[in-house]
Amino acid sequence: MKLSACFGLLLMNLGLLGQVKLDQELPLYAPTSGISGNLNSVGSDTLNNLMTLWAEGFQKAYPNVKIQVEGKGSSTAPPALIAGTAQLGPMSREMKATEIDEFEKKFGYRPLAVKVAIDALAVYVHKDCPLESLSMQKVDAIFSKGRKGGYAEDLASWGQLGLTGDWAERPLSLYGRNSASGTYGYFKEHAIWKGDFKDSVKEQPGSAAVVQGIASDLYAMGYSGIGYRTSEVKALKLSPKEGVAAISTDPENVYAGKYPLARFLYVYVKRAPNSPMDPLTREFLRFVLSKEGQEIVIKDGYLPMTSKLAAQALDHFGAN
Repeated sequence: MKLSACFGLLLMNLGLLGQVKLDQELPLYAPTSGISGNLNSVGSDTLNNLMTLWAEGFQKAYPNVKIQVEGKGSSTAPPALIAGTAQLGPMSREMKATEIDEFEKKFGYRPLAVKVAIDALAVYVHKDCPLESLSMQKVDAIFSKGRKGGYAEDLASWGQLGLTGDWAERPLSLYGRNSASGTYGYFKEHAIWKGDFKDSVKEQPGSAAVVQGIASDLYAMGYSGIGYRTSEVKALKLSPKEGVAAISTDPENVYAGKYPLARFLYVYVKRAPNSPMDPLTREFLRFVLSKEGQEIVIKDGYLPMTSKLAAQALDHFGAN
């Protein structure tokens, strides 16, 4: 999803010059009375830490609320919402048409998607790897079987990427997510042109496991959300196409829509049209989209929503 239309004019207001700063016009969260009960969240591994941190912050305001968070992949969110085993369905991609159809078949209306944060899906290498950048066509030729991006040859060694010496003959050791992951789905659609991953990609059960694998493997490359970056790995600059300058994951590039793999993160919920959302879910989302909630986004390594985007999200479910 292109972000430039949403963010391009906001950079100076936010003071985003190489670091993440909070939009000071985001609303402070004001607790309300009568909120109690249980909330269950089932879905994205990318959002797992964020949901846990948001839950902890929310429970400070509402000690009688109990929240359980399970993050096994975005594809687990729609079935949990449909079955009623979760009120919150965090996803690092948009729901597929088939998932929306299944939900609508059960309830007679579509699920509500609430944008809650912004991510830069990064292509990582080991911190000691000399490679600095790749084009998206090369990313496709590295990770996919079919090279739908149009690169002329399959890329399987570091020498093919221009590295010399001991690196030249070393094969690329590839890490990725499993098919339950929204990150897997997003990367498949936007980085490998909806092609098939190579069989050599080592599928990991979580985003942290991808980064840990790359950190312990000098010749590794893999993909994961920017919130999982550590000092042991390096996020490569990415070029939209061959011959065009590569773009870093710096906040100003993500907000301006220049970084090729920028995306929104979502929480899906059930709300019948023209009906109020249940108070507990509503208040949790109000907290997430508040100044306090978006401070947690920065703490977890992602990019916060602007006040304008947060207001749009709140209006979307009648909480503004």
